[in-house]
Amino acid sequence: MELDRVKEMIDTEDGVLLYFSGEKCNVCHALRPKFQEAFDSHFPLIKQLYLDAQEHPEISARFQVFSVPTMIVFLAGREFAREGRSVSIHQLITQLERPYSIMTDQ
Repeated sequence: MELDRVKEMIDTEDGVLLYFSGEKCNVCHALRPKFQEAFDSHFPLIKQLYLDAQEHPEISARFQVFSVPTMIVFLAGREFAREGRSVSIHQLITQLERPYSIMTDQ
């Protein structure tokens, strides 16, 4: 994955979730399926992109990701939410419900 492709995705899609993780991060691996399931069921139109922060240092630096896991949600090309380390999936879902429904007319 290249930085230009990530930027293009953020600029062209209504919503994008960037999930930065690490190969040796057990928390990252435990949370990923939970986030994937939550976004699949609550926000199916938000594209999900999973990136290993060590494999993609340029992308991690561009989005100022210094620890994993870090989740960044973009709506209409702008950063809307950022969560890291101790993340509440429920809190993030609650935070996104209203803007997502407005964005998608659902």
